Amino acid sequence: MSVELKANVPAGSLDAKWDRHKFNLKLVNPANKRKYTVLIVGSGLAGASAAASLGELGYNVRCFCFQDSPRRAHSIAAQGGINAAKNYQNDGDSVWRLFYDTIKGGDFRAREANVYRLAQVSVNIIDQCVAQGVPFAREYGGLLANRSFGGAQVSRTFYARGQTGQQLLLGAYSALERQVAAGTVQMFPRTEMLDLIVIDGQARGLVTRDLVSGKIETHFGDAVVLGTGGYANVFYLSTNAKGCNVTATYRAYKRGAAFGNPCFTQIHPTCIPVSGEHQSKLTLMSESLRNDGRVWVPRQTGDTRAAGQIPESERDYYLERKYPSFGNLSPRDIASRAAKEACDDGRGVGPGGRGVYLDFADAIGRLGEDTIRERYGNLFEMYQRITDENPYQAPMRIYPAVHYTMGGLWVDYNLMSTIPGLFVIGEANFSDHGANRLGASALMQGLADGYFILPYTIGDYIASRRLPPVDASHPDARAVVSEVTSRTARLLAVGGKRSVDSFHRELGKVLWEDCGMARNADGLGRALKRIPEIRGEFWQNVTVPGSGDELNQAIEKAGRVADFLEFAELMCLDALHREESCGGHFRTEFQTPDGEARRDDAHFAYVAAWEYAGENSLPILQREPLVYENVQLAQRSYK
Repeated sequence: MSVELKANVPAGSLDAKWDRHKFNLKLVNPANKRKYTVLIVGSGLAGASAAASLGELGYNVRCFCFQDSPRRAHSIAAQGGINAAKNYQNDGDSVWRLFYDTIKGGDFRAREANVYRLAQVSVNIIDQCVAQGVPFAREYGGLLANRSFGGAQVSRTFYARGQTGQQLLLGAYSALERQVAAGTVQMFPRTEMLDLIVIDGQARGLVTRDLVSGKIETHFGDAVVLGTGGYANVFYLSTNAKGCNVTATYRAYKRGAAFGNPCFTQIHPTCIPVSGEHQSKLTLMSESLRNDGRVWVPRQTGDTRAAGQIPESERDYYLERKYPSFGNLSPRDIASRAAKEACDDGRGVGPGGRGVYLDFADAIGRLGEDTIRERYGNLFEMYQRITDENPYQAPMRIYPAVHYTMGGLWVDYNLMSTIPGLFVIGEANFSDHGANRLGASALMQGLADGYFILPYTIGDYIASRRLPPVDASHPDARAVVSEVTSRTARLLAVGGKRSVDSFHRELGKVLWEDCGMARNADGLGRALKRIPEIRGEFWQNVTVPGSGDELNQAIEKAGRVADFLEFAELMCLDALHREESCGGHFRTEFQTPDGEARRDDAHFAYVAAWEYAGENSLPILQREPLVYENVQLAQRSYK
């Protein structure tokens, strides 16, 4: 039976929807909350804030993470900042402007009501984090400082040098640990979710693996929350931590949760370029650097002179030239394609010509080295350690890399998936960023979902349902455990000759070439033919040493790559069906005469939500129409 997409957006004016909806949601009596158990997978900003908030409310919370501590969640790697419509700079910002910038930045492929709510609650997040002691940068007089990010003409980004994610995560972590100490939250570190248990059509539990002992366990509750991040590591090389994967959301997809817009992946324009086959990941250089750094390449092709030897008249500051209104702060998808275009033109710099300059000479001359060091010191230090080049003296060399995934499990206005009782928050859902995420909005969404939205909506679900007790003896639970154990046994039994990483790297190259910064029907068709071949060889020739009854990182990695090998096909199917260009999805057949994305609102103004139809069947496409009542659809322009 096909899933039905009910967005459950409340009626009324855009600015009143969320407040009215909160009032109409059913509540759980404070004395009854402790009777209900909520399982939360992931302890990054979304998961930790949700666990802390639900624990504070009195629910019995179990929080799972595969790291040895919640403090190691990948949110800690976020650098540049978090957006909020505070208008502290008195420069024209407002909730409406943040809403519009986000809708426009996502190329009009996000749900209006969700995005407006995100802008509304953004103003509360900063107060929450300051109260937790997050050391945001401050002006001389003590007021919180702001800086600009791509896709905006106001300064609304709050930051803590280049380590904002780390500081925000420590704030959420402190709130989480307070609830652990109070006994409302139980942490399960070094524990990986391997499958979802659905009983009587409702998400009721998890099958997990203890990553130290190898023990397969079941956990049951009244609702399940996935805050497991994105799937950018499907490309093998990305800015994500090596552990980031798609398994939790893909397992939920195979249990009935629709997957929204899987082809919407973001390429970040400012990363340290690939240097060789030895690399296992790439390193992000925060978008905040584009506040003071100017992006350029030589005007002439094949110019191999050092940056300092190229005079101003022979430099092309191409973002400033092509997009004068936004310049170096053009949105990520546009800046990434412009960098690729310059390098494809033969004007790239560095080894292989796959790089462009990010130059701070003007800013250092204008503001002084001490000011730049104060704003970005840890980022400059990180760059120097990795490249052995001093960015205070010579420009950084950067190139686009896979960074964030706008696609994710489809959720309604209440953040619930198409499986009742399965809520999805943060980067793991599709809901707020459309086809392109603006910088500094990921941290905003993760904390908005965890602190200010989910605590209301999950209570409504629990108060509206009969949730009889279930345990490991239930036939549906036993069936899922059997599937998990047989899958692990199958991986261990292959006994082939090729490493897991070699398959992952090969898959990543296929996706980067054919479903990366630019896609077309021929390339996607080629990928859809090649991915099943790689997957077939994987199950015939992969080697997974050790056993499943002990600490075995090889089996962890193999399970995650097995899921990537299936999920990659879904990504390419989604990219092939969407015959338009929008945001991070750039089909070369669909572009304007000057090389910009050409949307097709008449045929593709919808969320593509894919439903699993079985192992040997093509997934079923469901469409959620996107209706714009408050903004006018327009060709996106940053010129």
